[in-house]
Amino acid sequence: MTGIDASDNRVDVLVVGDANPDLLLTGDTVPRFGQAEQLLDAADLLLGGSAAIVACGLARLGMRTALAAVVGDDQFGVFVRGRLTDGGVLDREVRTSRTLPTGISVVLSEPSDRAILTLPGTIPTLTAGAVRGAVDRLRPRHVHVASYFLQPGLAADLPVLLAELAAEGITVSLDTNWDPAERWSGLTEVLSRVDVFLPNREEALAIGSAVLGRGTKDLDEASCALSALGCRVVVKAGAEGGIVYEDGARVASAPGLVVDVVDTTGAGDSFDAGYLAASLRGVESEEERLRWAAVAGSLSVRGRGGTGAQATLAELAGVLA
Repeated sequence: MTGIDASDNRVDVLVVGDANPDLLLTGDTVPRFGQAEQLLDAADLLLGGSAAIVACGLARLGMRTALAAVVGDDQFGVFVRGRLTDGGVLDREVRTSRTLPTGISVVLSEPSDRAILTLPGTIPTLTAGAVRGAVDRLRPRHVHVASYFLQPGLAADLPVLLAELAAEGITVSLDTNWDPAERWSGLTEVLSRVDVFLPNREEALAIGSAVLGRGTKDLDEASCALSALGCRVVVKAGAEGGIVYEDGARVASAPGLVVDVVDTTGAGDSFDAGYLAASLRGVESEEERLRWAAVAGSLSVRGRGGTGAQATLAELAGVLA
């Protein structure tokens, strides 16, 4: 894919967050210690990081997209930049650290689940100041923030940054991804300033429980509580597709596709890309936005890794038709 014209600074979306390689392992992936040697079916080095996968998904859907992230001055950093460029993402706002290694995730993938081991490396070092600079230079219509819990420095400054973006008329979406510490704290002020929140079912239950101040296993209860903070909550519900909540109520849903699953890595990020592309292209119906998202997420599982089978705009339109 050809990249966007680097001479034209303005983009549709600035994606903010993590960019790193994924070492994707499939086969007999449940570790057995005691120096047991296990044989795998496959091992692939692929572009990972929620933010990077969303950015590539948006670019595949025809959106002018840039990424703000930090990589290391190493072979993994070169790999990440190359894959972003190949995917049509502007990498001008990807910074290089001379002291820290590029983050990396080892993904132990099974047909119905996966485990992820992550070396943070440069991932936590992205700052609000760097994002402000990127916004000034690129003048995006929309900013998407990914992997909130992997970036504590950015997270601490996010409420102020979101207020500044809103004052400039820039809409914002957030996908926190999983909290490795499983505390799920600090999000109330952030969610009150976000236009769209895109958790999966498990994240919605965990964060909703934190907001309610008690545990709940009722997805509607948790998501309604989250949307009552002021954001639109778009829940990724796996094979069930997606569900939208606004102003404390469930307002729309749409099913996913039935496809042959090769790898589910990054499917939620491709879902995010589909929803945001629909919104930025002026699709007004929540049901139709969800259809874009569910189709984009479903089609992405046809290939290995988060970006290997992401839908083009033509493919998505063909399925929607």
